[in-house]
Amino acid sequence: MGSRKALVYLTVTVIISVGLSSVFLALLGMPDFIPKFLALSLSDSINPCTFAVYTMLLIALSVRGLGGRAFYLVGISFISAVYISYYTLGLGLAFLAGRVPLRWAAYFAIAFGAYTVLTGIYERSRVGGKRTLRRLAFSKGGSVVGAMLLGFFVSTTLLPCSAGPYIVYAAIISRSPGMVPVLLALYNAVFILPLLLILLAFGSLRERKDVSRVMVRHSGELSVVSGVLIAAIGFWLLR
Repeated sequence: MGSRKALVYLTVTVIISVGLSSVFLALLGMPDFIPKFLALSLSDSINPCTFAVYTMLLIALSVRGLGGRAFYLVGISFISAVYISYYTLGLGLAFLAGRVPLRWAAYFAIAFGAYTVLTGIYERSRVGGKRTLRRLAFSKGGSVVGAMLLGFFVSTTLLPCSAGPYIVYAAIISRSPGMVPVLLALYNAVFILPLLLILLAFGSLRERKDVSRVMVRHSGELSVVSGVLIAAIGFWLLR
């Protein structure tokens, strides 16, 4: 059952991401940017590292017996913190990336994509500070403030997983300075969408935890898909 729901949830994530993002970018007069945006944002949003950390939080909430309104409040707090910190990080990356040639970003995308594919094939974890994350999840994850602290901390530990697509995305949008805030907001909306779907789509703690665990078990395949998308964007930028 968990595998089926995980597949459904991934499908819904992709459909919503593709549909809403395409409409929004078309309204902004940027239809040519849609393929690049979707490749980078989706490769980041199906990030197995995010699911690994989120699973820790869900397990911690299960152990505490947290449910109902309190569960959703803590979950939203965690997701909000990830969004805010990731968005802020994106502003800094866009500022820095705008100072380097786009060709460098393309080479970086190809190299990072290859690295991501290899870690997926050999099932190597790219999550930094696992023990610290686990300790924070179980000691502080049961409160709103604790969940937000965990979310902020997660955004830095996810860099080995997320640096690739996010840096390349920042380099691309930095060429349109006036659109950076809006495009970062859209990217991060896609990034947190899987976490929101896990939180809102399933009726019990057990279901949410089972789906997250299925995603973690298939982290190798997700890494390969993510790496291929990132490398493809790199080659596209070199054209």
